[in-house]
Amino acid sequence: MKITIISGSHRNPSQSEKIGRYINTLLQEKHTDIDPFLYLLADNPLPLWDQSIWESDEKWIERLAPLKEQLANSDAFVIISPEWHGQVPAGLKNFFLMFSRFELGHKPALIVAVSSAAGGAYPVAELRMSSYKNNRLCYIPEHLIIRDVEKVFNENPQDNDQRSDTFYKDRLDWCLDILIGYGTALKTMRENTQVHHKKFSNGM
Repeated sequence: MKITIISGSHRNPSQSEKIGRYINTLLQEKHTDIDPFLYLLADNPLPLWDQSIWESDEKWIERLAPLKEQLANSDAFVIISPEWHGQVPAGLKNFFLMFSRFELGHKPALIVAVSSAAGGAYPVAELRMSSYKNNRLCYIPEHLIIRDVEKVFNENPQDNDQRSDTFYKDRLDWCLDILIGYGTALKTMRENTQVHHKKFSNGM
């Protein structure tokens, strides 16, 4: 199974990237049958969407082709979003404009929200409300909000709040197991159901 992890922060480096690298390593070490791939939106590698994407612009085709292939071959996703001013970062919103149901459709995704304080709920609500509409990404019922993120998931144990670090790592491990279960189930569904329909190409 292929799982793609999207780190949605523009910053380089970032706490979202820290979490993404931890998830990538965890999947590699715990699951020998999982092939994880980490994609960073740090430094905005994807320019802002424009209409030429819909017009088969050669520059866009060349730019997006490798990532489109990676996403299309993925069975599940982890979407990591920091909370900036109560919102999902613009670069992550832009990501969802770039890719369609053919790359993301009817595949499960785990939301991991990141907050430097006690926030993190707004990105979960925002992603669940609209980011799946036309690409048909399927967010699983579980999500994870990592609060006070500077105090957890650090390589040096002395930099962590031990109680919170243990809690978040245990819950993340459980959430990933659920994601993998959905990945297996929805792969079978996609193989046996007409999930793409020309007449109904966009969500309502």
